[in-house]
Amino acid sequence: MTLTGLDHVQLAMPPGGEAAARGFYGGLLGLAEIPKPEPLAARGGCWFAAPGTEVHLGVQPDFAPARKAHPAFRVADLDALAARLAQAQVPVTWDQALPDVRRFYAPDPFGNRLEFIQEGQGIRQRREAGKAGRRGEH
Repeated sequence: MTLTGLDHVQLAMPPGGEAAARGFYGGLLGLAEIPKPEPLAARGGCWFAAPGTEVHLGVQPDFAPARKAHPAFRVADLDALAARLAQAQVPVTWDQALPDVRRFYAPDPFGNRLEFIQEGQGIRQRREAGKAGRRGEH
């Protein structure tokens, strides 16, 4: 058995948070909302599509935000996204723990931690590029 990739990320949100989720994930981040399958629609929440994955927000009655665990999204223009979020009063916290990776953290409207990494500098991207370089590939 071999895992072949990541299909989606599931994040929790409190009941009644759909409008805030749409404003943040659809409006600020520019993700396309996709319909939930009919058997799941009655549970509330909303789903969004991003290149290569989906982000599912599910309602959790006893909601507590994920402050450590987080998805990391690659972004074509990290500075533009940081400015957009800051303009919308979303706190942006730059992280320089990995000197060759430009990234920051920001909370969604529910306090879930999200990481944003400059495209081409993703941790997995760098690891894969290093392997290719050691094999003489380009």
